[in-house]
Amino acid sequence: MNNKVVLITGGAKRIGAETARSLHAAGMNIVIHYRSSQQAADELCYELNQARQNSASVVQADLDDDHAYGKLIEDTVEIWGQLDVLINNASSFFPTEVGSITLGHWHNLMNSNLKAPLFLSQAATPFLKETRGCIINMVDIHAFRPMKKHPVYCAAKAGLAMLTQSLAKELGPDIRVNGIGPGAILWPDNDMDETTKQHIIERTALKRHGEPKDIAKAILFLVRDADYITGHIVPVDGGRSLNI
Repeated sequence: MNNKVVLITGGAKRIGAETARSLHAAGMNIVIHYRSSQQAADELCYELNQARQNSASVVQADLDDDHAYGKLIEDTVEIWGQLDVLINNASSFFPTEVGSITLGHWHNLMNSNLKAPLFLSQAATPFLKETRGCIINMVDIHAFRPMKKHPVYCAAKAGLAMLTQSLAKELGPDIRVNGIGPGAILWPDNDMDETTKQHIIERTALKRHGEPKDIAKAILFLVRDADYITGHIVPVDGGRSLNI
């Protein structure tokens, strides 16, 4: 893992930031992508560089911009001359009740959850082939079991699940492609009432919500220890998908 390079989209906060810390602690050099969270990205970059000099950088890109994908990969490779891991973590999430769905909602959710992972993976492929690297997509348990009031988000994540399998078939044997299916790890940034939170927790087998470190540990496993695993989506959901 030492000095291998990982690009984490949406890496400045939440699960992305915890993943950056975990992979950095394992020896990797980190490229933190952000769209608008510059302060959080700079603070995380400083933290990582304090722990190990010249081991983290930040790159800015708006993943709604069709021209951003190739440039983001090029900017990443320019920093350290290689790319070993692409983690498609950036994601929009909000409800879209039938009757109120707009094209803006569609483009927003599809761009971040499906379009960007596809075109970033495509742009990264030549560099990942050189290093026999891997791609990890942040999917969702709701890619397989729909969530009420979120048809566009669920459809986008379902597309990402199939994209993960398709890319694994297309890019093997040189590049492994897997996904993570988080369950109740972090509550949405928008308010969620306590009754809803408790209902979700009760439907897990472990009767508790997870932590970002649970996702980070699963990603570390897929990057470092899963040389013979590709085309799979690992659920990290406390058993919620058993009783969703």
